[in-house]
Amino acid sequence: MNVSLDAALAEAESRYVAANPASLARHEAARGAMPGGNTRTVLHYSPFPLAWTKGEGAVLTDLDGHTYTDFLGEYSAGLYGHSNPKIQAALRRAIDDGTVLGGPNVYEAELAGLLKSRFPSLQSLRFCNSGTEANVFALMTAQAHTGRKKIMVFDGGYHGGVLYFGHGGIPINLPLDWVIAPYNDVEGSLDLIRRHGSELAAILVEPMLGSGGCLPARKDFLGALRQAASELDIILIFDEVMTSRLSSGGLQAALGVTPDMTTLGKYLGGGASFGAFGGRADIMGHYDPEKPGYWPHAGTFNNNVLSMSAGLTGLRDIYTPAAAMELNAKGDRLRDGLNALGEKHDVPLSSTGYGSFIGLHFTKEIVDRPLHPSAEVEATHDKLHKLMHLDFIAAGLFFARRGYMALSLALTDGDIDRFLAQTEEFVTSRRPLLV
Repeated sequence: MNVSLDAALAEAESRYVAANPASLARHEAARGAMPGGNTRTVLHYSPFPLAWTKGEGAVLTDLDGHTYTDFLGEYSAGLYGHSNPKIQAALRRAIDDGTVLGGPNVYEAELAGLLKSRFPSLQSLRFCNSGTEANVFALMTAQAHTGRKKIMVFDGGYHGGVLYFGHGGIPINLPLDWVIAPYNDVEGSLDLIRRHGSELAAILVEPMLGSGGCLPARKDFLGALRQAASELDIILIFDEVMTSRLSSGGLQAALGVTPDMTTLGKYLGGGASFGAFGGRADIMGHYDPEKPGYWPHAGTFNNNVLSMSAGLTGLRDIYTPAAAMELNAKGDRLRDGLNALGEKHDVPLSSTGYGSFIGLHFTKEIVDRPLHPSAEVEATHDKLHKLMHLDFIAAGLFFARRGYMALSLALTDGDIDRFLAQTEEFVTSRRPLLV
């Protein structure tokens, strides 16, 4: 199997290189100024990534003039597609009225009020510049509020560029006192909470692992964390940087589990840089500069007019609760269709996720926590992901190499049908390699 898989990969890669000389040339030139020609690791894939020149609706155009239907959605930040006219008008308005104003603007308070009304945990909130920043601020807030130092996170979790807990973490993670618990494992997690409870400042959890494979948390798991945190005065933080789009009030509203704090980011800036953190009034009250002994929270671009204007327009005028339901239905149809194809053709291809998020896995098993297969099996799965990625690029369909998708509002039912048809073509033509 490995020999034929390697041969198929070599052929697919050769085809890819021949079809994309301009992207290859750009990559080689970029290597002169940036390590590996890259400034955002997730965008790199071998032999080199496609470079985009234009995005319109759900369609991307690369340097070589090829067009692709985009199922990646800028890793969930591209919820509105690449050229939503209302978003573009909001950005133009902000630009025309002047940028870098250096003071409060006309957008931020209304956007904050909308977020507060939608998310059950947000009694008060503050803006920052990214989901990474939001999580760092939330963790520092929890430590300062509780006077404790330890932070519980979960295997497979991703909370930003310096808060990465897949495959044992990375060398540049913040050097905090981490307690790493098993995701979706009630007893295993509660055991660690009982052992470290008096030292834990916070429990930081994604209600669905995003980077970890689009694995939704079970409600009983989140409920157990909520109860334990309340009993031991630990601050429960939901990282809803990605999952906030999964209902009008995020997964906390959909599942009925309310954390003490919530972090936000991605699409909520309407395509511009955005982050926010907030929660209980007694916690966030530390940041009130009208109170003695307040905690300063700096950030030159926290309330930049581009993010505030586009974010307000998107949340108020476009991503209504009805729009969220409609987009989730498209995701459910795609995910159900992918799983049906795996069963129909008896191949180890399955799909996980919730609503508009899709995670593809080369397994028949139900996945609800990060997979840790043997090195040999993982290497084979990596090759299959690479082959599927290259085959779909050749067919004009784009998603992340690891099998991740975040649908945008610009995708149509016809786009979903096309993706399912290409999946059937893939599992039929590549079946000997899959089984």
